Amino acid sequence: MKTDRRQFIRRAGALSAAGLVRRLGMTAIASAAGAAAAQSAPSDYKALVCVFLFGGIDGNSVLVPLDAAGFGRYAAVRTESSGLQIPQAQWLPIQPAGTPTPYGLHPELAEIQPLFASGKLALLANVGTLTAPTTRANYATVRPDSLYSHSDQQSQWQSAVSEGPSRTGWGGRLADRLQALNGVGGFPVVTSIAGTNLFVSGESTSPLALAATGGLALAGFNSTAASNARLAAMRAILSADRDNAYVAAAGEIGTRAIDLSGVVNPILTSNASQVATLFAGQNASIAQQLLQVAKLIEARAQTGARRQVFFVSLGGFDTHTNELPTLTTLLGQLSPALRAFHDATVMMGIADRVTAFTLSDFGRTFMPASGAGSDHAWGNHHLVIGGAVRGGALYGRYPELVRSGPDDADSEGRWIPTTAVDQYGATLARWFGASPDDLAAIFPNLGRFASGDLGFLA
Repeated sequence: MKTDRRQFIRRAGALSAAGLVRRLGMTAIASAAGAAAAQSAPSDYKALVCVFLFGGIDGNSVLVPLDAAGFGRYAAVRTESSGLQIPQAQWLPIQPAGTPTPYGLHPELAEIQPLFASGKLALLANVGTLTAPTTRANYATVRPDSLYSHSDQQSQWQSAVSEGPSRTGWGGRLADRLQALNGVGGFPVVTSIAGTNLFVSGESTSPLALAATGGLALAGFNSTAASNARLAAMRAILSADRDNAYVAAAGEIGTRAIDLSGVVNPILTSNASQVATLFAGQNASIAQQLLQVAKLIEARAQTGARRQVFFVSLGGFDTHTNELPTLTTLLGQLSPALRAFHDATVMMGIADRVTAFTLSDFGRTFMPASGAGSDHAWGNHHLVIGGAVRGGALYGRYPELVRSGPDDADSEGRWIPTTAVDQYGATLARWFGASPDDLAAIFPNLGRFASGDLGFLA
């Protein structure tokens, strides 16, 4: 494909920024923040918060039916001797609207369980990467590329492209389409608190990348006359030799990062944040990442952003062995962090304008593996939290818990997804403000599926 100079500069800005910023001693890559802070928070503000669970969380240990027949099928395969069974009495009961079947959430999700009853938490059943609607009969001919590979499936979840490689993620493409809402030269749409990743990569926009703790400032610079002189010299260096496309792109990235630090650093290092108290005592990385997100949302008046997409992550879910103790630890970190974040949006009065959702590599086998774990699988169950969520319901179709049954890709309980990542992402993007034309560009395979709106957002 022929690439013109403008496209090259845009891609250079997105792809080379992380390395350049490290060399400059910065912790961010971004578009310019704009010269002046906004005086009041935008009234049409919306934010999406992607919580990626790296390793492939076991949905069969997150959500199970609690009726006699359903739990009986679960217990018959995940026996007590397998080391993978959670006793029926320990599951946290929920009753999805519109179905007589009671379900249970993992015992460590106690902080977010009440959000289901209050209609702020929705559950999506059996979502996964798909190239087209798939059944046990046609699975072999339409299965996604590299189906059970961690890196490939992470990329496919983050890009919503399951045939061939993708240079961009659907979060980045969403930013490309909606950056104009933040104004020319405005605050970046996408912010990652979990490093560089495909999800935040766009064609024409660059993400802001932040550490899980601390601020955003140039190392070795302060308000002294000497440091101001050094900063002026650095700006002069970054503006030199702009005739070379590589040098121009690198200089633009550096200049933007310097400008942005003046806006973001005071927000993240301020002791005046009201929402920070909600995270008191939570030292896990996922809580600290969500605290950074909450601070940036709290400061939307300063940034002037009208649309923001955030990426945070929690790893360690590749539970081939010792799954239950691992999930006790990880979900014990995730649940209070998500609840504190939701409570923060309530405190700010914008719960209906912020939606958090989970993604992961894939599900895990219903059949236990040796060592009290589970192996790589496919379809999985996910959480969506927020004031605009039509919660208290289970969306999609929960799989039949039958090995070699109609929902099993083989004989190990690798559930064939009945809902595509494309549909999941499109529902979120539509609420965020994407038009039908935007959706077609962001999710190129969306038209292959029956619906582009699953209905879990008002």
